[in-house]
Amino acid sequence: MAGRLVSETLTKLSQMGDVTLHEPAGDSPHSERVRRSRKKEFNFSNCIANLQTPRGPKPVLKSMMTTACERNCHYCVFRAGRAKTKRVTFSPDEMAGAFDTLQRAKKVDGLFLSSGIIKGSVTTQDKIIDTADIIRSKQRYRGYIHLKIMPGIEYDQLYRAMQLADRISVNLEAPTSERLHKLAPKKIFVQELLRMLQWAEQIRRDHPQERLASSVTQFVVGAVGDTDLELMTMSDKLYSQAKLARVYYSAFGPVPGTPFENLPATEAIREFRLYQSSFLLRDYTWDVEELPFQRDGNLRTDIDPKQAWADEHLAHSPIEIMRAEREQLLRIPGVGPVGANAILRARRQGRLTDLSHLKQIGIRNTQKLANYVLLDGLQPARQRKLF
Repeated sequence: MAGRLVSETLTKLSQMGDVTLHEPAGDSPHSERVRRSRKKEFNFSNCIANLQTPRGPKPVLKSMMTTACERNCHYCVFRAGRAKTKRVTFSPDEMAGAFDTLQRAKKVDGLFLSSGIIKGSVTTQDKIIDTADIIRSKQRYRGYIHLKIMPGIEYDQLYRAMQLADRISVNLEAPTSERLHKLAPKKIFVQELLRMLQWAEQIRRDHPQERLASSVTQFVVGAVGDTDLELMTMSDKLYSQAKLARVYYSAFGPVPGTPFENLPATEAIREFRLYQSSFLLRDYTWDVEELPFQRDGNLRTDIDPKQAWADEHLAHSPIEIMRAEREQLLRIPGVGPVGANAILRARRQGRLTDLSHLKQIGIRNTQKLANYVLLDGLQPARQRKLF
């Protein structure tokens, strides 16, 4: 009997379609989305995504408690009233049982669990928490779990979810209240969403002895006139004040049967430039004001933001590799945190006077940085282009 129920649950999973295609969950979201969007037909294996997680690369079950939803977000495939969406619902026991079967069969080693909202956010969140609790308490699973947080849940629910999960998602969707109202009229930016991220950081501060989940969020990019400046300003605040592990950017794509079905899709390159800029804020100690925004508040798409900044600030004032502070080194195209540390170590042992010296310490694309640096006071020799 139990085996038949599990089999039926797995069949339901295969009927859901690719429910989380537009919900990035791993640490390499751009490549993950490109790789999966090429699939035209859905089968059960699409429920399992090979993600780069905080615990390393893992095959993760990505699913939802229900594809039904009472909210009417204008861009969403699961919005209330969309006839083309197949509505499938699981109980906590069903979802936990399916995960246990897949995990024991070594098909998955991680869970990303989301849901549409039915009977309110609190009721929906309870089902997500109950599922994770069964997996942790009854099945004794100690691996990776990523849980979605519903808008406006209770403080104690958020705390419990953070105890059970490695990571939680609170998707702001938009960078301001005004933009969110155009995307999702039934969601409240501060009270339902931003407050969840603020609470999460407060919970981590109040319980330093506990192993609690990190926080992430997601923006839908380009559907309602949002600018890169707005997105980066909010991202910077979230990194500094709410201590987010990362921010996801999802280029808008029109979904048939929604109010936004006739809007143009956002180019993938814009999404990619936002990720590059976000990492400059999170990992490279940049300020929002340093990012090279154009007059319309957006970034150039034809060149990465770090090189655009360097072309403006370093082309005529190159950085001296032998004297620069770490923060200055991180402004150089082609030099990341690992490369900056390697330069600092190498300087203590001798002088760096040639691009070959940088290559020897692990700086791969030395030609990329040649225009922006001095090596022991001299502009480095560069390879000439043949054509």
